[in-house]
Amino acid sequence: CMIDAPVTGSAPRAQAGTLTIMVGGEARLLERARPLLELMGERIVHAGPLGHGQTVKLINNALAAANTVAVGEALLVGAACGVDLDALLEVTGAGSGGSTVMQLKAPAMRAHDYEPLFKLDHMLKDVELCLAAAGAAGAPFPAAARAREALRAAASRGLGGQDFAAVLEALEGFAGRRLT
Repeated sequence: CMIDAPVTGSAPRAQAGTLTIMVGGEARLLERARPLLELMGERIVHAGPLGHGQTVKLINNALAAANTVAVGEALLVGAACGVDLDALLEVTGAGSGGSTVMQLKAPAMRAHDYEPLFKLDHMLKDVELCLAAAGAAGAPFPAAARAREALRAAASRGLGGQDFAAVLEALEGFAGRRLT
């Protein structure tokens, strides 16, 4: 009798006990474990049978990686066009282009401050595992494949121990310009 219960959320959310926990396994086992899980998380989601908690986590992380790459590219395009990046982020944050990733990673990218909340090497591992699962299921995930390549490029620059926002360093290399 077991469940899988991976989490999502940064180190501050772990310290605050406000993680989101994705649980795979029998519902009755989740209910038995719920009091313990509630000590760590504020949102506990039953994702289906055993293993599905991990699958949901991997898909979520791959989507976050793809979104982070898109945010970094948007910042580079905005800078190249000479627009005020504060204005760009205010508008996109209030519009359909906004995201939690943008709120969390754009400031770190702009400051080139990659204090790790979730290490780039760990994100790369999760994206690779997600793509393996997607391939086994016959479901392409091109945005995640593209993110994997950018993460690999950043890791090859020795940034694996930094926050995955450091993918910006690879994007800057691809663009031939530095975000200032």
